[in-house]
Amino acid sequence: MKLIFNRPREEISHMPFPEELDNWLEEVSSAFPHLSKPQAQVLGLYSYGMALTKHCGQTIVCVFLGLLLKLNCQTLRQRLREFTYEAGGKRGKHRRQIVVEHQFEALSTWVVKQWAEKKQIVLAADVTYLKDRHTILTVSVLYGHTAIPVAWVVLPGNAKGEWHPLWLKLLASLVPALRCVKQVVVLFDRGLYSKRLFLAVRGYGWHPFMRIREQGSYRRANRKSWKALKQVAYRGMHPTAFPVHCFKGDPLAAYLWVQWDGSQAEACLLLSDLAPKQVKGNPYPLRMWIEASFKDWKRGGLHLEQCKTVDPLRLARLLLVLTLGLFYLIRLGNGLLHSLPSPTDLPSRLSLTTLGWLHLLVSTVHPTPLHQQAFHPCVLPPFSFPKNLPLKGGSGGEVKVAAAVSLMASASGAHTRTSRSKPTTSTR
Repeated sequence: MKLIFNRPREEISHMPFPEELDNWLEEVSSAFPHLSKPQAQVLGLYSYGMALTKHCGQTIVCVFLGLLLKLNCQTLRQRLREFTYEAGGKRGKHRRQIVVEHQFEALSTWVVKQWAEKKQIVLAADVTYLKDRHTILTVSVLYGHTAIPVAWVVLPGNAKGEWHPLWLKLLASLVPALRCVKQVVVLFDRGLYSKRLFLAVRGYGWHPFMRIREQGSYRRANRKSWKALKQVAYRGMHPTAFPVHCFKGDPLAAYLWVQWDGSQAEACLLLSDLAPKQVKGNPYPLRMWIEASFKDWKRGGLHLEQCKTVDPLRLARLLLVLTLGLFYLIRLGNGLLHSLPSPTDLPSRLSLTTLGWLHLLVSTVHPTPLHQQAFHPCVLPPFSFPKNLPLKGGSGGEVKVAAAVSLMASASGAHTRTSRSKPTTSTR
């Protein structure tokens, strides 16, 4: 796709045009068929420049691309800058603007195609901030200890209003791309709990995992008494899950997952429509991967925190470029990690974004093909019950926590507990 800003073909034929860049431009153009050729070209160039410079700043990206392609840096800068502008802010007549939310379906479809087996996809919804200027609501696909953003909305930092309609809009934009996936799990941090959002996710045929606070009460299925949530867990307990009606004021029927590892400061309480045996593991620890991806956005990767863009819509368009730059690096990092002849622990300590960038550097110094590898399903941490622990019949695999307590006591001897760690009748 060697159409560099409508320059003559005779001039283009003498340009040092890397084959990898040409392939990337073709991929971007194919993945976003609703974009015009100039829009797809700028998106591909901009994201490629971000990936190789590992920086989202326009100046450094423009200088790099200008040196690489022997183009005028000022012309490049204007092209890249106008990519994020609304139609009225661009020079010339009959100009078009990028509507970011219209690209989410194409972006998520492209990302999902990377999985060879589409048995399970894990999404995470979370919020990040750029100082006090912007609030960014993001839905990302989790993979390889990081995450790939597939839908987002940017709000002014001091904006007031309800987030619920925004989350619904973001999630709905991903439905067409995820129809081919057998099981879709969506993870929410505890600050995002909402019964309406829980039911909406289920309505898409997906499975929510929402962390909740130890406030309010719950009632076990087939029981009448309500118990305080703060009494359901104690430090060092075995993981357990059982069907409940949660929150007396506005009850929600769900499975309550309870876990309190001895190394954690507080219990982890989750609400889901799935029992542990239906998901074959605990997907919630993977939610930290989206936090790692925010680091890749900012100081640990493309330095988005240095962005001076004030307009939320322009920042949303810039995030589309940043997402493709991260996606490009993550694919290369994944290919490198799975192509090592003798895998060691050292490369796996680096993020896929950093590995992808190193892969690019090495292929530049020693011209070698860049490896591509299909994405593999995430391996979920276990959420296993202790062996030989009696199960309570008729409650969907509910575990007797009292039996777990006696098992622990017999193994480790008698020991004292604080008043909070004493088992209560609510755990029976």
